[in-house]
Amino acid sequence: MSSTVGATVRATAGGSTALTGYAIQSTARVPDTAASVSSPGFPTVGWHRAARRSTVLAALVADGTYPDPFYSTDQQHIPAREFAVPWWYRSDFVLTGAGARTHLDFSGVVSAADVYLNGRRIADAGTTAGLYRRHDIDVTKLVHAGVNTVAFRVRPNDPRKHFTLGWLDWLQPPPDANMGIVRDVLVRRSGPVTLHDAHVLNHLSVPSLARAELTVKAQVRNDSEVAATTTVTAVVSPTGPARTAAADSTPLASPAPSSTSSAPPVDVTTRGGGRIVMRQRVTLRPGEARTLVFDPGRYPHLRLHRPKVWWPADMGAQNLYRLDLTATAAGRLSDAVGHPFGIRDIKAPLNAAGARQYAVNGRPLLIRGGGWSADELLRWDTVAAEDRIEAALDAGLNTLRLEGHIEPDEFFELADRHGILTLPGWECCDKWEAQVNHVDTGEQWTSADRVTARASMASEAARLRDHPSVLSFLVGSDYPPDLRTEKDYLDVLRAADWRTPVVPAASDVTTSPSGPSGMHMTGPYDWVPPAYWYDKREGGASGFNSETSAGPSIPTLDTLRRTLSPAELDTLWTKPSAPQYHRSPSPVFSTLALFNDALAHRYGPPRSLADYTAKAQLAQYENVRAQFEAYARNATDTTAPATGVIYWMFNSGWTSLHWQLVDRYLDLGGAYYGAKKANEPLHIQYSYDGASVTVINRRPGPATRLRADITLAGMDGGTRYHRVVSDIRVAGGGAKITVLTLPSHAGGPSGTYLARLILTDRSGREVSRNVYWLSSRPDTLDYGATDWYHTPTTSYADLTGLGSLPPTAVTATAHTTHHADATSTTTVTLRNPGVGQGGTGPPALMTDVHLVDRNGAPVLPVRWSDNHVTLWPGETTTLTATYRTRALRHGLPRVRLSGWNTPTSDVVPGRSCGSASSC
Repeated sequence: MSSTVGATVRATAGGSTALTGYAIQSTARVPDTAASVSSPGFPTVGWHRAARRSTVLAALVADGTYPDPFYSTDQQHIPAREFAVPWWYRSDFVLTGAGARTHLDFSGVVSAADVYLNGRRIADAGTTAGLYRRHDIDVTKLVHAGVNTVAFRVRPNDPRKHFTLGWLDWLQPPPDANMGIVRDVLVRRSGPVTLHDAHVLNHLSVPSLARAELTVKAQVRNDSEVAATTTVTAVVSPTGPARTAAADSTPLASPAPSSTSSAPPVDVTTRGGGRIVMRQRVTLRPGEARTLVFDPGRYPHLRLHRPKVWWPADMGAQNLYRLDLTATAAGRLSDAVGHPFGIRDIKAPLNAAGARQYAVNGRPLLIRGGGWSADELLRWDTVAAEDRIEAALDAGLNTLRLEGHIEPDEFFELADRHGILTLPGWECCDKWEAQVNHVDTGEQWTSADRVTARASMASEAARLRDHPSVLSFLVGSDYPPDLRTEKDYLDVLRAADWRTPVVPAASDVTTSPSGPSGMHMTGPYDWVPPAYWYDKREGGASGFNSETSAGPSIPTLDTLRRTLSPAELDTLWTKPSAPQYHRSPSPVFSTLALFNDALAHRYGPPRSLADYTAKAQLAQYENVRAQFEAYARNATDTTAPATGVIYWMFNSGWTSLHWQLVDRYLDLGGAYYGAKKANEPLHIQYSYDGASVTVINRRPGPATRLRADITLAGMDGGTRYHRVVSDIRVAGGGAKITVLTLPSHAGGPSGTYLARLILTDRSGREVSRNVYWLSSRPDTLDYGATDWYHTPTTSYADLTGLGSLPPTAVTATAHTTHHADATSTTTVTLRNPGVGQGGTGPPALMTDVHLVDRNGAPVLPVRWSDNHVTLWPGETTTLTATYRTRALRHGLPRVRLSGWNTPTSDVVPGRSCGSASSC
């Protein structure tokens, strides 16, 4: 490509413009000097184009230099030697207007860069090191009206040596190790006075929530060479549905009165919760910076009556406010900053058992979370991220943990808006833990490294502190920092007015500055049976388990065919102990041996790829469901209650067979629907440890006059046991009640059987349905042989009887409605007609409903009201699927039905228009 003009940066005080993208090239192919490369007009013929946030490899994949590294082993064919030298990132921008000061504001450099502007070096790699470290460089004297050029000579990355990120045992790491620039580089314009570090502290009265006191802080700095008098105006206002029509009309940039050097504050508010406007006037010496405080003592309107409180999604509304500040000097706007914030209270004391118990706005909650992964090439896609956040919420999760891969601002804005909590923190097993982690070591820290670590903590604290979705910061993961480092972190956090809890590590540790972590990291990370989760030892349901799951997660057959070559697909089911490239680079997790061995023992050896995948979906459904159900059941125990669980992991950064509730394409399978079932707001469940049937109510208020219908059946559909329990009452807020315990003989003398649990409300409406496949022979665990990643199973439950379920043809009718908001809904009614006039016969087990196009490819993403459902003969259920209309591509979708014992068939739905549509 030739040299092109990029972003246009206007001389608007308070304006901030992101560079639009880069020309990039290996320094091995550029013999020119840095001064030449960073000067306007330098030719970039033959260079690659990179987006405004891009690693080197992401750019080379986007322009077709290398094929999709997510398919088969194609990533292995990308030569790592290409990324062993620095790469140039070069961008032009145009400055318009005169008289404004100009700053270059950036973070997200992996791993570090020498930075040049218009032929002059303005920063070196020693000062720009660190992905999370923010840099703000005054370049006023180096820029001019017209075309300017900035160039970054980006150094190679090694997570063992640099404060960046790695992929640990999550996935096969990219050959460029993510070198590049992965956050926006901003060109900011201002007048002589600039604003920095603006934030809001809130103190909420708990539990009444009747009052909140706000304190606004911001630093004002005189960047000019003469004294300057400035008026700083701070405005706090509700946003979204909380905003009122009546608002103060005082202009934000109005000059201060000139008669005094320190004007009294001006408070303006509207009844019912409108804008609060406050001003302070200050005179600053050249180069002087001062922190201004707007507190309730001087500004009583910062004492809010009945504030609009922010809640997690399943607890209330996601109300937000906005802070806007302006600085004026000599009667003109000099700078402006602003961002949303939320009013909420988070506490995380240790309970009597020493576990961390989170409470939001005075209400304790069980953390039901998942580990979040960034894209392997660190490509940011707001739509894709929002789809995943919505999928997490739909599965009943309330928290996402970000270990080291701390996403850009848009992620936390989405989390605030959707009401999902976040647990960011530093990464294990590389440079971040080099001082303390003697199992997976990075290089030991130098004095310069300590500067980088402190600066990284300061930058992230300032960025995250006003996001109401942030639940805590974990300054350690597998290990806590050493004493000196932890004190550094805590000092930085205090200086940043960080108010949410700080946790010393995600593992079970105690440090002198912070005390006990209140968390444990006991695994497992590989296959264990469903019953494992009910024991209150190792990773079972007690306390706060910061990362745990039964390991492998085989995606749907559609996704497998998009991920693996035909030969790899054959190996997947015929060679159970073979290494799997799409599992993990770790020798511990490189195969699916434990999972495949359990699958063959419990369900029977696979007969085909389709049979293997079907058995995997059943195994993942029952296991994930049991994990979340066990933690929910034990949450209200008086002894060693469960307080939190992070499923490891929610998603993967690439196409994976490993640690994921959702796959790369959001083609949802057994693991996801097991979580969605377990996390229903009002839920009936079976307990593997004592055969009890329990109702759990996560709704705020009590549920009364419920009716539980419990049936056990054999493979022929015949009833082995049936009971009805009526007039059930269960309190809200996660309370539980055991409605009955099944007798030991209920399932029959031997073999496999099914349990159907149905919960109906006072009107007879079904509110929860749950079906289990069980064995009279339990899984047996050898706890004495437990290691860091699993507990061995010495004998397995016998679920092979499921193979004798006769085929059952489920019938379906479907109807699609298009809506004015560019979404569509397909409603599907399923029925198991059974056989004979009496509707007798076997259940249709785990019936899966997929929307597909005319070529049979899945329509994605889709949000189903329920899926993987089991229907007894004569039963009917109606499911809804919501998706973007444009995902259809080829007219109306087809509905593809399949199931454990249901032959695959297609249904073409009818069509109608939504009430606001004119299709």
